Amino acid sequence: MLKLLKTITVITLSLLLTACLYRPNIQQGNVVTSDMVAQLKTGMTPEQVKYVMGTPMLVNTFDPNRWDYVYTFRKGSKAMTKQDITLHFSNGILQSMESTPLVVTPPHANNK
Repeated sequence: MLKLLKTITVITLSLLLTACLYRPNIQQGNVVTSDMVAQLKTGMTPEQVKYVMGTPMLVNTFDPNRWDYVYTFRKGSKAMTKQDITLHFSNGILQSMESTPLVVTPPHANNK
């Protein structure tokens, strides 16, 4: 009986501790603000874009004229937000910009 009580106590404590785990904030990629995007203009050189936006998170090895700025943030175990901005260059000049709307993924959506 005592052994069963110890086993139940250990299982209960481990379940309680698992539920109370600290989950740190996870921030990855390039933080891009609306002020930074507002400063981007077609006709800028790559150096001018880097001055405003910083070094891109991804540069396509098959198309070096495409720069991707990717940002994800998860606060603890809450929903994850993601933002993508893609810049296209031609002959060393910024030609166009694409931005995906801010995407919010519910927590544990990929843990099915």
